[in-house]
Amino acid sequence: MIALVQRILRLAEGYRTRIRIAAVCSFLKAFLSKAPIIVAYYLIAAFIEKRVTGMSCALSGAALVLCLCLQCVFQNLADRMQSGAGFEMFADLRKKLGEHLRRMPMGFFTEGNIGRISSVLSTDMVFIEENLMMVLADLMSHLFSAAIFVLFMFAFDWRLGIAALIVTVVIYGIGEAMKKNTLMHSDERQAAAQQVTDAVIDFTEGIGIIKTYNLLGEKSKELTESFQVNCDKNIEFEIDYAPWSRAINLTHGIGSAVMLGLSWLLYQDGTMSLAMFIGMLLFVFELFSPLKAFYGQVARLTVMNACLDRIEAIFDEPELDNSGIGMIPDSAEGPEIEFQNVSFGYDEREVLKNVSFAVPKDSMTALVGPSGSGKSTIANLLPRFWDVQKGKVLLRGVDVKIVPLAELMDKISMVFQRVYLFQDTVYNNIAIGRMDASREEVEEAAKKARCYDFIMALPDGFDTVIGEGGASLSGGEQQRISIARCILKDAPIVILDEATASVDADNESHIQAAISELVRGKTLLVIAHRLNTIQSADQILVIEDGEIAERGSHASLMAADGLYRNMVTKRSEIKGFAR
Repeated sequence: MIALVQRILRLAEGYRTRIRIAAVCSFLKAFLSKAPIIVAYYLIAAFIEKRVTGMSCALSGAALVLCLCLQCVFQNLADRMQSGAGFEMFADLRKKLGEHLRRMPMGFFTEGNIGRISSVLSTDMVFIEENLMMVLADLMSHLFSAAIFVLFMFAFDWRLGIAALIVTVVIYGIGEAMKKNTLMHSDERQAAAQQVTDAVIDFTEGIGIIKTYNLLGEKSKELTESFQVNCDKNIEFEIDYAPWSRAINLTHGIGSAVMLGLSWLLYQDGTMSLAMFIGMLLFVFELFSPLKAFYGQVARLTVMNACLDRIEAIFDEPELDNSGIGMIPDSAEGPEIEFQNVSFGYDEREVLKNVSFAVPKDSMTALVGPSGSGKSTIANLLPRFWDVQKGKVLLRGVDVKIVPLAELMDKISMVFQRVYLFQDTVYNNIAIGRMDASREEVEEAAKKARCYDFIMALPDGFDTVIGEGGASLSGGEQQRISIARCILKDAPIVILDEATASVDADNESHIQAAISELVRGKTLLVIAHRLNTIQSADQILVIEDGEIAERGSHASLMAADGLYRNMVTKRSEIKGFAR
């Protein structure tokens, strides 16, 4: 248990001094709360010895008032030292987690870890920050008090001291066994909480498909089962904890009775005076209370321990190496982008096999091929969403692995099919592209992206707050705002996951015009879905099974009568292909 407290103190870092001061204040407050017992013992001894006077009673009353005032002072100091510390600690920890996640490979976010991250943020961190400061200083105070009370018994009589030490050791042994058992159930309880988070995210994200295929009953049942499992695990936790708690309480009671009986024997043989015996009567039931209170918090601490395990597990996930000091030159004589014998795979599955190609400056290279062939993987390796396992990705002749991520991302803009807008003003959503941009520059970018007119038609224009994910805007409007971001950023390289593949005809013309503004004078890497939109590409790479099967211009590939021509021919036969 002490190790758990030490672990939490290590987590506190810059807040340790505040916590230690709070612990000292809590101990002094707890010690002063025993003042009535001490004053009562003093008065009883004086009464037995027939030396009670008005002055001694007045002094006793003044001592009680002083102790009460000091208790208030120390309680106030303890509260000031520890109040809000848990929230401040975890505000810092969340920022660190955000920085850590920012440096994680994108693969981490596609392996079912979204629910895990959500659970850590919404369950584990919240539990610790809401409970940590409520108990930590008091726990440290309980430990100090337990040690001092045992020493106090040795000062009374060595036999009382040995008896108190034995009872303390027994309570400690039961408490440690309770901790080990509760730790196991704490892990299961927090795992069940994560499963609920996963189930809720899965249900809400798939609600459209669930309704379309009338799966509400089946999927609702799965969600309900997750809630039930979580409920069962919490009940099991409490059921398993109760016997240990009863054992602690029973040992506390028996230990107090033993101390009382031993005091009576010492009084009977004349070793202990009547005043000291009466003092023990007053004090004996407080003797083991600090240790009992300490282990009364074991459930909270073990859940905190499980929470810390899950938090640390995410922090232990490897980051992309960002220690490089390489710089991307403003210009280079060679290719703007170059892949040299690049191989890459997810876990055991190889996706790219010895891929090599070069992209000249201010040119357009299109990636085409069947779904799952590796097109998106190639595009994602350039901005280091993942790191290559073999070979090199060069940007203006510099290996992207040795370039700091911030420096690399300054050179690249990306437009995805799936756009995400933050719950913020339209202005701030565009200004993300370059935070130091003036309002005039943001508005100019909106005009070039063909979204100025519909923005001005919104209730508050650029200051209109849009829903999370851009829910209050149409798909085409969201896409144009994302393009405005990229125009404002003005990066020399643009990666385009063909933005018009899933929009209506009315929006398509606006988006095509916006993209024309975006790519002017840029090096363009396009993941192509509609083959008729890349006929003017300087270079087309046909990807099949992770390899470049064909490369060349549209005309040369059509003349070659290979995979590319076959794809164009088949898609031309689909009704509505020609536009």
